[in-house]
Amino acid sequence: MDQGVNCAGSAALTVSNVEVVYHHSIQALRGLSIDVPDRQIVALLGSNGAGKTTTLKAASGILPLENGRVASGSIHFFGEDIARWAPHQLPRRGLAHVREGRHVFGELTVDENLVAAANALTGRPNAKPDTEMVYDYFPRLKERRKQLAGYLSGGEQQMLAIGRALVGQPRLILLDEPSLGLAPLVVQDIFGIIARINREQGVAMLLVEQNARVALGVADYGYIMENGRIVINGAKEVLLGDPDVQRFYLGSSDDGQERVSFRDTKHYKRRKRWLS
Repeated sequence: MDQGVNCAGSAALTVSNVEVVYHHSIQALRGLSIDVPDRQIVALLGSNGAGKTTTLKAASGILPLENGRVASGSIHFFGEDIARWAPHQLPRRGLAHVREGRHVFGELTVDENLVAAANALTGRPNAKPDTEMVYDYFPRLKERRKQLAGYLSGGEQQMLAIGRALVGQPRLILLDEPSLGLAPLVVQDIFGIIARINREQGVAMLLVEQNARVALGVADYGYIMENGRIVINGAKEVLLGDPDVQRFYLGSSDDGQERVSFRDTKHYKRRKRWLS
């Protein structure tokens, strides 16, 4: 197993040597190991097709719905083995998945979307949905609380998708491409709120992003994937200063070279970055 985040406290999510197969033959993850410490944000970065979204689907239990399965390895959520849990069980235990593409109920109002998300509190007798907390983080949603979600802007729908996760009072949120298709100012706004939620609510987050710079701006630690494997991992400060990360993912390097494609580079030597 690759050395992950070296920190005190329990891990919200531990993925150990996981292999994922689709349609009984297509291997998507190849011995993947990552850790998400409690109360921290971990960024999972990489190009299209690297396996980032598959990693989140494996953790949230929805792979069987897409003819995929965890062929080997283990997935633990706060120490519990969840690899064979049904998808509806995990939100009720505090694991929320904000999927790529937002997936809000377009024919329901903002209010109704949040009420529906309270299903995640089933089985927690002392838990009550707090929609006002969601509206505190996303004032624009409060202004549109009676509006059909299908008529919201892309940024507002992304806010609603995150708000739906918050209603379930999660201990861990899996965030899949929250910046996708959004204007830079909206992305900046949403990532600022993501950082605030983590800081104020103590929610751990596994953040999948292609925009490495904005993701590392809020993350404590990062992993970079290619072809179903981790190729570099380390604290965000280490990754931001790494010349290979700058060249392949951030679009800059110390020698002034332009960003190049990792996949087009045949002789790239894998190197891992770890916390000391």
